[in-house]
Amino acid sequence: MKLDDLLENVEERGDNHAGASRETPLRDNAFDLDDQEKITLIQDDVKRILETLGMDLTDDSLKGTPLRVAKMFVKEIFGGLHPDRKPKASTFENKYQYGEMLVEKNITVYSTCEHHLLPIVGKAHVAYISKGNVVGLSKMNRIVDYYAKRPQVQERLTLQIVEELQKVLGTEDVACVIDAKHLCVNSRGIRDIDSSTVTSEFGGQFKDKETKREFLDYIKLDTEF
Repeated sequence: MKLDDLLENVEERGDNHAGASRETPLRDNAFDLDDQEKITLIQDDVKRILETLGMDLTDDSLKGTPLRVAKMFVKEIFGGLHPDRKPKASTFENKYQYGEMLVEKNITVYSTCEHHLLPIVGKAHVAYISKGNVVGLSKMNRIVDYYAKRPQVQERLTLQIVEELQKVLGTEDVACVIDAKHLCVNSRGIRDIDSSTVTSEFGGQFKDKETKREFLDYIKLDTEF
């Protein structure tokens, strides 16, 4: 595809944030390279980008930037791409027979918009109703963090969190609401610094109007879904 045709295709899409799949789009050979090999290649690519922009990489402030960015991409903000980093979410028998919903709210979300590679920052609120098993509270945070640490769209992130917890807990009764700011909206384009995006997924009993309302009351969110 010619560059002009590629740019026209991107412009037609605009700021469309719809994901093409519930799964993160990865090539079949995504993990053929180890972390150090990826860091080396990305370091060269970042160096080339900065030099193309006209930056002087001999300057003390800039000469370490390509390596820092490469390490950050592989080890930190995109570390959730590798399945080996998926958190072990051990479950336990619900011996105390707790039958109401359990809500973990205000889980910090740091992710990256896959359209502009700019930050997504916000809060996730997750709940489930046990059907015999419970999961450690910190594991809910770790699951959110794992799926957030990859190029994302917020809709997909919300679905992935719910689907993972449904698998771990063996129940459809899981819900997630995410309220986040997208810097691709806040710092570029329309540059609306006040707007945020809210997404939700309600499974099993959470599709019931009263159960859904109870969950939203817990997290003090008045939005109608």
